[in-house]
Amino acid sequence: MNINGVAVDESFAEAFPMKATRLVITAHNLTWARHAATTATGFATSVIACGCEAGIERELSPDETPDGRPGLAVLIFSMSGKELAKQIERRVGQCVLTCPTTAIYAGLPADAGEAIALGKNLRFFGDGWQQSKLIAGKRYWRVPVMDGEFVAQETTPVVKAVGGGNLLLLAAGTDEALAGAEAAVEAMRRVPGVVMPFPGGVVRSGSKVGSKYPALSASTNDAYCPSLIGLARKTDLTPEVRCVLEIVIDGLTEADVAAAMRAGMQAVIERGAAAGITRIAAGNYGGKLGPFHFHLRRIMGEGASP
Repeated sequence: MNINGVAVDESFAEAFPMKATRLVITAHNLTWARHAATTATGFATSVIACGCEAGIERELSPDETPDGRPGLAVLIFSMSGKELAKQIERRVGQCVLTCPTTAIYAGLPADAGEAIALGKNLRFFGDGWQQSKLIAGKRYWRVPVMDGEFVAQETTPVVKAVGGGNLLLLAAGTDEALAGAEAAVEAMRRVPGVVMPFPGGVVRSGSKVGSKYPALSASTNDAYCPSLIGLARKTDLTPEVRCVLEIVIDGLTEADVAAAMRAGMQAVIERGAAAGITRIAAGNYGGKLGPFHFHLRRIMGEGASP
């Protein structure tokens, strides 16, 4: 498949099951809500070492939040509900409770999945002064702090999710790869239900399963390293490709991930091969890593326009 000069590989991105939740962080203004959300989703690029993968999903207007203040929705993903609960308690406790004027709420319906603690344990920071309030069947905790009070919903539901959808963008150089990746991420961020957890939504250190060093479970994806053309035993690159960037997508549903991949590919294709990205590929492990297979050409067949 070749659209607007950009080749789309006959390949698939391989993704795996995760657990996730959406949290809503509000504050006196959007600046402080963003401070809290950015900090709470920091060091959350990969479950390999971070414990979770997380990011800001979108801004929320006051009429979209429980307390009528500006806010942000964040998505947090982990490999198990237990680990997700641990990450939420730490991140909310250290990054949201501490941030001036903030409050935090569940961003998914209460019946969406099994409930885990949100403010349920953090309330003890109130040292006995905390108070609870039941509103429309939902319990909230009010914890006195030095700028007033911190309000936190007691629990948040955990749902099944999908992690590891991806696109590989092959370009003639760094400038071209960065510009194309930025355009793709911008388009993907308009899709609800997904985050791209790496810095700026993009990762340069794409990995493969395994390593020559027994202690490592993952290592550099040498088949896509331009500096190893002619040196690595297997390469998927041609000499004119001098830079490859990857975009990893986590989503609440399989459909969300597919929609984000489609948006990203369309953004690159609309720019055309003349902009520098000449090929779109995807990372997979022969279907052995996860049960979700996102075939690039099938995704583009559902609405791509030349």
